[in-house]
Amino acid sequence: MSVVTEQTGGCQCGMVRYRVRGELGYPHICHCRMCQKAAGNYFLPLAAAKREHFELTRGEPKWFRSSDLVRRGFCGDCGTPIFYDIPEADFINIALGSLDDPSSVKPVMQSNTGRKMSWFHELDGLPVEAEPETPDREAAIAASNHQHPDHDTSQWPLGETHDG
Repeated sequence: MSVVTEQTGGCQCGMVRYRVRGELGYPHICHCRMCQKAAGNYFLPLAAAKREHFELTRGEPKWFRSSDLVRRGFCGDCGTPIFYDIPEADFINIALGSLDDPSSVKPVMQSNTGRKMSWFHELDGLPVEAEPETPDREAAIAASNHQHPDHDTSQWPLGETHDG
């Protein structure tokens, strides 16, 4: 299954931004240990973009060669994991959490489930922490937030220009 659309995304601080026109194919969740380490999480959701449909729109990622085959792209400023890349392939994998609208791409497969956390099935049974959503709380968060918004901007941080 693939999703036909235009997607934008980037890192948390906004120094690395990208656009994908066309399909995001094979949206899946990888449970392998390398993806766990690269994401700093229990799994890494990914989808493939054809290289001819992919462009960096701001900045350049830093790269870490996690194996002879794969390199991982991340923001050198904030550390956000963004790409899983096999340089010889005709596609680049996008970390789905880096999309401006991550809810728009639903995974259709899981891979490397031998490393999947054995207790995932218990998550829905955990108590839910009550978080009051008051106007004061929302205003305090907005006033202290340094995260890039979930859309493209002509410059970021606001009032500054970064060449990229």
